[in-house]
Amino acid sequence: MNIVKPKGATTSPKVLGRGTGTGKGCTAGKGTKGQNSRAGGGTRLGFEGGQMPLFRRVARRGFSNHPFKKRFVTLDVKALNVFKDGDTVNRESLAAAGLIRPRAHAKSVPIKILGSGTIKKKLTVAVDKVTSGAADKIRAAGGTIVSAESNARKEV
Repeated sequence: MNIVKPKGATTSPKVLGRGTGTGKGCTAGKGTKGQNSRAGGGTRLGFEGGQMPLFRRVARRGFSNHPFKKRFVTLDVKALNVFKDGDTVNRESLAAAGLIRPRAHAKSVPIKILGSGTIKKKLTVAVDKVTSGAADKIRAAGGTIVSAESNARKEV
């Protein structure tokens, strides 16, 4: 059985500016005169007709930490249950298991383990940061934390 589109479902696009007899000639649907009827006409983004634009009216004060923010690839403890007992959890094994994207693996973005969920496997965790709650759960399951920075200290 062939699926057929209903009659009138597809129409050819209207050709603009090809003479007055075409139905969209003369002004080509742009109206008469004015800034937007001209070639290259229109205003830039944020332009408010000469009124002081909003982005210039609102004061910018204070300090923003945004340029200095550290970004982490975060994983919950419960995600580590995909590994077998005795496995080492590091950047390569996480990428191989599909828990982090290859882009994060290639860029060496720091990896941080969060304490959400439970873990049942005895693992050796070697990542950049581990929260104190996650460290407690990993140790309670019989695992160890290897990395120097992730010694169960509070997150930054």
